Amino acid sequence: MKPNTAVLQMDPYKPPSSGRDGFLRLDFNENTVGCSPRVVRALMRALNREMLTVYPEYESCRAEMAAAFGSSGDDILLTNGTDDALLLLMNTFVEPSHRIVVAEPCFAMYRFYASLMGAEVIGVHRGKRFEFPEDGVREELRRGARAVFIDNPNNPTGTVVTPEYIESLAREFPQTLVVVDEAYYDFYGKTALPLRHKYTNLVITRTFSKAQGLAGIRLGLIFASTETAAHLRKAHSPYNVNGLAVVAGLAALRDRQYPRRYAKAIVAARKYLERELRRLKIDYIPSAANFVLAQFGERAIEMRDALRSRGILVRDRSYEAPGWVRVTVGTMPQMKRLVRELERL
Repeated sequence: MKPNTAVLQMDPYKPPSSGRDGFLRLDFNENTVGCSPRVVRALMRALNREMLTVYPEYESCRAEMAAAFGSSGDDILLTNGTDDALLLLMNTFVEPSHRIVVAEPCFAMYRFYASLMGAEVIGVHRGKRFEFPEDGVREELRRGARAVFIDNPNNPTGTVVTPEYIESLAREFPQTLVVVDEAYYDFYGKTALPLRHKYTNLVITRTFSKAQGLAGIRLGLIFASTETAAHLRKAHSPYNVNGLAVVAGLAALRDRQYPRRYAKAIVAARKYLERELRRLKIDYIPSAANFVLAQFGERAIEMRDALRSRGILVRDRSYEAPGWVRVTVGTMPQMKRLVRELERL
């Protein structure tokens, strides 16, 4: 059996996600200390044979999530992580004839899912220091685009675009879906969330994978206007989020101090790492996320492999930004360990 044309033409996405046990994992922007203890206790209480035999129920979870984010409940959807949210948005609003705009480099799944739909992906290159190409994106939208996807802060660079610019796109291009991926919001603090009721073409996604430390459980959120959310709900898989993710998500939501404390500690460690990179004369991009993009030049692969031999994983991004390596920011002791190894290398 031959797959459809879009699949035949796609390059496979192959994240290096195996063989990571026992390492200091600074390669996938994960929480480096673990989730809230309340989440673990909630899962232990909930885990039983009966729970595993029934389909999950979402109404009470969605209502509590909505209340926490100042929502009515009709404008929020639970998803199986941000990836599921992106796929749902593509399935609902994108067709093969459409143009999709992204500012590259960016989260790889925007291009992946758009290509899967057979859409044309227009990549607008960021500036020399990876600043967001505001004029270039606006120009492409003037040429006509079904959607623009913006990760804010951006992955892999940690750079940001202002909520005011995002609102200007939603206002100026009402027929274009403006998707803002706020996976790293907790480390940045600025959001487009209040704008979702003002513009029916604006959608915001969030995840529990980062500050809340639930990457393994897979839980995300979509925020949209009531009208847009209704369209998404029609295309939504009925049981896309598993029951244990619901339990974990609610427990994480109720322990609001945990992600705040973790994000505060990570921001302090990020400032320390950036300061040490300056001391070591390693160029980097100032970040608003829980990672820093550092320039290792021709030694990028060598440094990645040498750090691995010392028990530390980092992510080489040379395939899209030559010489650049992305380093997840962990706790202060973890960053001091990294700096010691960088000094030796």
